Amino acid sequence: MFVRFSGCNLWSGSESDRVSAQCNFCDTDFVGTDGPSGGQYDAMGLLRAALALWKSSEPPFVVCTGGEPLLQMDEALLTAFHAERCVVTVETNGTLPALPAIDWITVSPKAGAVMRQTSGNELKLAHPQNGLDPAQFESCDFGHFFLQPIDGPGHQNALARCIEYCLKHPKWRLSVQLHKVIGIK
Repeated sequence: MFVRFSGCNLWSGSESDRVSAQCNFCDTDFVGTDGPSGGQYDAMGLLRAALALWKSSEPPFVVCTGGEPLLQMDEALLTAFHAERCVVTVETNGTLPALPAIDWITVSPKAGAVMRQTSGNELKLAHPQNGLDPAQFESCDFGHFFLQPIDGPGHQNALARCIEYCLKHPKWRLSVQLHKVIGIK
C-alpha cells in the first residue's frame, strides 16, 4: 500500500503553481490532502487508516512516498508500523537522512539538491536531468541502480536515452512506471 505524504523540501511557492526551488519536474499528480483516505493523521491514526486498506494475510507492505516522506517519517511512526509486522519502504529525494530501521530505501536524486542519503537499496535516477550524470552516483552504496525516463512531454526521447545509457553502462537498469504505461491511475 502507498502512504503518500504531502509537502516537499524541493518545491517553493504553492503546490498548485508548481514553482520549483531545485526540481523542475514532479511525477506526483495531486495537490492537497482531501482525496480518498486523505487528511492529517498522528502516527496511530495513520497506522489504523493504512491497515484498514490492507486486504492480504501477508504482512503489510507499506511504501512511504510523497512529496518528501522523510519530512514527516519519524521513529514513532516507523515503530508503530513495525509493531504491526509491516515492511516499511521509503521513496525519498535523498536530501534528508533516512531512519536506519527503514526496511528498504529508494533514493531518487534531483539536480541542484545536496544528496545526504548516499546508501540504500536502490538509486532510481529520473533521466535525463540537466546537471545530473548517472556516472556521478556509481560510487554510492546502493544495491541497484535504475534509470527511469522522465514522464511528460519528450517522454519517448527520455526513454530512448535511458535505454541507450543502460546498454552502454551495464551497472544501470531501466525502470518504468508500469502503472502509467498500462494506464492505471
